[in-house]
Amino acid sequence: MRILVTGGAGFIGSHTVDLLLSRGHTVRVLDALEPPVHAERRRPDYLPAEAEFILGDVRDRAAWERALAGVDAVFHLAAYQDYLPDFSKFFHVNVVSTALLYEVVVERRLPVQKIVVAASQAVYGEGKYRRADGSAVYPGQRPAEQLARHAWDLLDPETGAVLTPDVTDEAVVHPHNSYAMSKYTEEQIALNLGRRYGLPSVAMRYSIVQGARQSFRNAYSGALRIFAMQCLAGERPLIYEDGQQLRDYVYVGDVARANLLVLEDPRADYQAFNVGAGRAWTVLEFARIMAEAAGRPDLEPRLPGEYRFGDTRHITSDTRRLQALGWEPRGHPAQSAREYLDWAVRQPDFGNYTAAAREHMKQVGAVKA
Repeated sequence: MRILVTGGAGFIGSHTVDLLLSRGHTVRVLDALEPPVHAERRRPDYLPAEAEFILGDVRDRAAWERALAGVDAVFHLAAYQDYLPDFSKFFHVNVVSTALLYEVVVERRLPVQKIVVAASQAVYGEGKYRRADGSAVYPGQRPAEQLARHAWDLLDPETGAVLTPDVTDEAVVHPHNSYAMSKYTEEQIALNLGRRYGLPSVAMRYSIVQGARQSFRNAYSGALRIFAMQCLAGERPLIYEDGQQLRDYVYVGDVARANLLVLEDPRADYQAFNVGAGRAWTVLEFARIMAEAAGRPDLEPRLPGEYRFGDTRHITSDTRRLQALGWEPRGHPAQSAREYLDWAVRQPDFGNYTAAAREHMKQVGAVKA
């Protein structure tokens, strides 16, 4: 097949490109090489020469028209993800680009056989919890007043008791920040327009994807890159809240395999799938995993009591729907940490960008003390 990968010069996109090429597909990449993810508008060295490359923005109709010519399938992985309050950009990049994709395919009656879009675990907000009696509840986001008191846990609104986190399946979504809302809108465009016009479409709700090639220049979010920069600089990794937040860290190689699975399996059509490790680690555990991988187990994490406004407390994906198609996660955060460090230290402009990013987040109100 001839396959277009938007964002194919990025993190998840480039690993998907590698796997597609290894399976004998012909690959075209559409990428804007947008900073700060890419320092220069230059094709990255890790992108294979066999992949055709088009420099272009997914918000540009002409770029879509050029990139879609002659392709059989599309991975729409280009996205804007950050922890800054530039709300309109999330919708402009993630939503408008997806609408343009379907608009061009439908108007030009292009023979596209499958479209896979990058959704996100963020659409669940806090996800599923259990009350003391075992009943399920989907709480809203924690109030600003509660976070200001450093009261981190989710409480049952009826009894005031602490709720117990559960794994979250695909059934109930509850997006509560601009990124999550934009990604849920994106997948609704894909699944509904796809069904309406007979374009088999799939939404992949990635959890926290980790591995080599995750840009270190964007230090506003992403525990992998932030902890790596701090540990390699000899700094103790800084953790928000109390470090007991549960996170689902999935290996990028597992994500690429999941992408190809839904491309090839018609049972996946018109569905959304969780793509995660199926288990959780605390942020504190992961900071120690990174310190160990960096050869600095002495760097005990710092917990100054800061928090990111709008962050979720706990979230773990239930991946049984994807596993029913024959997929299973194989990676581990320690593997992701080692591979990321091996890649990062070979980059000529690698450095510790976390202090400046954190200060900017404080100035715009994304990080609070």
